[in-house]
Amino acid sequence: MLRLLPDPRRPATALVIPAILAVLAAPAAGPAFGQSAPPAASPAAPAAGASAAAVDPVIAKVNGQSIHLSELQALAQTLPDNLRAMPPQMLYPMLLDQMIDGRALVIEAKKDGLDKDPAVARQVSVAEDRVLQSAMLQKVVGPTVTDDAVKARFQKDQAGKAPEEEVHARHILVGSEAEAKKLIAELNKGADFATLAKQNSTDPGGKDGGDLGFFKKDDMVPEFAAAAFALKPGEITQTPVHTQFGWHVIKVEERRAAPPATFDQAKDELRQKMVQEGVQQAVAAARAQVTVQKYNMDGSPMKATDTAEPPPAPKP
Repeated sequence: MLRLLPDPRRPATALVIPAILAVLAAPAAGPAFGQSAPPAASPAAPAAGASAAAVDPVIAKVNGQSIHLSELQALAQTLPDNLRAMPPQMLYPMLLDQMIDGRALVIEAKKDGLDKDPAVARQVSVAEDRVLQSAMLQKVVGPTVTDDAVKARFQKDQAGKAPEEEVHARHILVGSEAEAKKLIAELNKGADFATLAKQNSTDPGGKDGGDLGFFKKDDMVPEFAAAAFALKPGEITQTPVHTQFGWHVIKVEERRAAPPATFDQAKDELRQKMVQEGVQQAVAAARAQVTVQKYNMDGSPMKATDTAEPPPAPKP
């Protein structure tokens, strides 16, 4: 069930993976636009004298500058799935015209000397750095997150793993402890939990009677999880539960031992986790090879006790 905050689930941990690396965590995609599926065996080397054009043909020229099929294929890979699904006879001319338009703009920009502009040069340098960062991470991490590696990691993680307990709970979220205590008193007198949730809860799920469905302990913020997993089916918290989202009244409907996830259910999340771990290791390894000097915003050498405060404004 898709929910909006303030659902008391744990906030997602920020990933340290550049957006372009999402491709590493995705299942293997189909062949790129304009490419056929690879053969089962490795292809033979091109015959002697075969030209590079046969492998990567020129598909347009702009002022004599060639645009190759591989460039168009790379552009196609950046498109959303609904556009990539378009018939090639429709997509190809659209992308080709887009590439020609882009090349024409670059030619005009260079005529105007924009490539010599310091601000533009800085942006180009930043873009180049990002490409190199991603290429390095692709090279180091990509080969380690294969389908076989993901499957082996799943089997290792699942081996001997006991079923996890889950609870099915409802909650009412309000802004103050006093409001929560008032609701607990009404519930103890026989009021219907779902009805009070619809009438009082500030959680978007209140319209569903505060139903959170089944969840594991680690799915929720610690304070909420501790209270929910301490209840038996049918019980209601007698003390308001305070979290970063507000004050909760919780009712547990059911408890169960969750069946272990299947590989198909777990593989995407596991792949993402492996990518994140690989990136963190690659970054740590790269950083260990360099000498780092840090400076404050005023240009002075940074000390361990320094904080990231802006430099004082110049005196008039």
